[in-house]
Amino acid sequence: MKTRVLLFFYFFLSQFMAFGQTLLTGRVLDEQGKGLPGVNVYIKGSYDGTTSGTEGDFSFQTTQEGTQILVFRMMGFKSQEQSITCNGGEIKLEDFELVELITEMNGVTISAGAMEASDEKKSVILRPLDIVTTPSAMGDIVGALQTLPGTSTVGNDGRLFVRGGDASEVGIYIDGMRVGNAYGTTAGNVPTRTRFNPNLFKGTFFSTGGYSAEYGQALSSALALNTKDLSVRKQGDLSLMSVGGGYSQTWASEKQSLTLTGNYFDLSPYQQIIPQDFDFERAPFGWDLELAAQKKLKNGGLWKVLARTESGGMKLWDVQPGSENRGALIDLKNYYSYAQTNWSKAGKKGWTWFAGAAISSNLDEVDFDTLQTERENKLAHLKASAIKDFSDRISMKVGVEHFIHRYAEGLPQINQERDFLDNQSFFYTEWDWYLSRKLVLRGGLRAGKSSLSSEDWLDPRFSLAYKLSPKGQLSLAAGKFSQLPIERYRVQAQNLDNTESNHLILNYLWQGEGITFRAEAFYKSYQGLIRFDGTVQNPENLRNEGQGFARGLDFFFRNQKSIKNTDYWITYSFVDSKRSFEQYSSQVQPGFAPRHNFSVVVKHFIVPLKSQLGASFSLNDGYAYTDPNFPGEMNRKTSGFQNLSLSWSYLPKPNLIIHAGVTNVLGRENVFGYDFTTEPNSQGVYESRAIGQPAPRFLFLGIFLTLSKDKNANQLNNL
Repeated sequence: MKTRVLLFFYFFLSQFMAFGQTLLTGRVLDEQGKGLPGVNVYIKGSYDGTTSGTEGDFSFQTTQEGTQILVFRMMGFKSQEQSITCNGGEIKLEDFELVELITEMNGVTISAGAMEASDEKKSVILRPLDIVTTPSAMGDIVGALQTLPGTSTVGNDGRLFVRGGDASEVGIYIDGMRVGNAYGTTAGNVPTRTRFNPNLFKGTFFSTGGYSAEYGQALSSALALNTKDLSVRKQGDLSLMSVGGGYSQTWASEKQSLTLTGNYFDLSPYQQIIPQDFDFERAPFGWDLELAAQKKLKNGGLWKVLARTESGGMKLWDVQPGSENRGALIDLKNYYSYAQTNWSKAGKKGWTWFAGAAISSNLDEVDFDTLQTERENKLAHLKASAIKDFSDRISMKVGVEHFIHRYAEGLPQINQERDFLDNQSFFYTEWDWYLSRKLVLRGGLRAGKSSLSSEDWLDPRFSLAYKLSPKGQLSLAAGKFSQLPIERYRVQAQNLDNTESNHLILNYLWQGEGITFRAEAFYKSYQGLIRFDGTVQNPENLRNEGQGFARGLDFFFRNQKSIKNTDYWITYSFVDSKRSFEQYSSQVQPGFAPRHNFSVVVKHFIVPLKSQLGASFSLNDGYAYTDPNFPGEMNRKTSGFQNLSLSWSYLPKPNLIIHAGVTNVLGRENVFGYDFTTEPNSQGVYESRAIGQPAPRFLFLGIFLTLSKDKNANQLNNL
């Protein structure tokens, strides 16, 4: 009897349960319409579900009734939901498409014309540590960047020249704010340096063309430097160098930090020990004070302040070609200040906010024998921007900025001055569309207006990148770039319009673990370049009539993996550049644009000796110049430039670093051009003077000591 009762309830309940079940069947596809295996498909809030098969098909039963939520989930794809009604029987669902999730780890990135280095990016090109340990750079940011593709070394200048463009065509930014007069003032072919210490920065973005719509007023390149966030400890850093010394003190807590730095340099003692090829009456000297502060705000924002003031000068006898005497005495004094503050915050619903203000002031007092001159350049910059991530596939950047630019130059002895005041307003927007995990499209637009020239302009920009393999991708970038003429031209002809350049760049980037390979082809056209009659020193009849082009190939290879404790990179750039500009009536190869540029940097750490040895070698095929003893313009070329530099960094104690370096070890007499007399001599020959480097070699020795509770801390911790 008991057996019959059990059998009765079993068959009764089986029928009841079968009646209350719903069978769900369907198929999951990817964006290409192919079956997607391994997708978890289940009823939300229940244990009913399954995993899709090899063709993306699935089938399972559920006892849930009424309206339910069906969930589709798989790593690397956006989780999605669909409402269904369960009432018994079988429900055959339509094919369901899952969309790939785009992340920094698996998404393609725009790489055409761009080289980025920061802790957040996989593509690390040059970090601050790379900059200070590159032998030929001697701690200068631009000196290290000159070992990268697309750049040219112009040894008598020291500024950054990119792909056939003049140094004035490179825009330099700190935390998104434009830096006025970023290089120290110099005279008489004495090379200059950037004013800012690489220890300030956590990362760099260096674009050799086709850069973001966020940046403007640069025909060739944008260099964006990002300062550090909060410092991690209280410490003092003392530096003693062959050219001067300095001290930096940092105070830090969990929510704020402050760093004060002071430096002084004077080449007079060095000049007495190792004479330079320049005839200095007073060798270059100067001092600087710097403040950097960061504070985390209660609402999650970050506030930064950076301020710097400095002063320096030199007295130099400028020898004239064909003259036996010391020449004209140039007495240069420079006074410079820069300050900026910025606020950033990652807000709700995918918004990121930024606001900043910056001001720079540069005053040059230059005496040529008895003639006194002054140049004053002031730039104020206001900026606000926002980024909105609508999804993992669509992102928008929008911003406005305003510049107030005043420039004046004059002869104070006779109360003569000419100046200009220009208000420039800009609007920019940029959109990223991730069409798939392998394909991204970027479109940008930058609009500008100048009150001085009464000119409006619109610069469209476009980029596209496609991921060919897990490690390789192809990028294309194109766009229009505008730049107002340099100050000394605008102050003479205030109605000058923008100069313009169009960029087209094709890029291939391959990145493996510790290995980077980059190849890029580019073409740039120039319109509206400034031409004039007369000479560079006394231009007349300035006008926007010049034009030209630059085209070429870049290659970059870096290997940090194959040789133990060794990091090296190799760079080659070919640039074919011609332009009609300044006093030239025909299209010529500019004197600052060598056709072939090659560099190798090698760094090897010897663990038993606690030392890093470095070597860098650079060469190019020479610089074009005009010899008036022969017909034509830019009719001669100097011998090729070569520079072999070595360095040694030694850590006898964790908090003590000794660094030594020497440039141009082989003592090659590099020549960058020639100065010629304005009139021929009695034999009908224009006499010349070679424009060379300051000395056959430059030697540097520095001792860097860190003072902190953590005896293992050193300046490398900041890099």
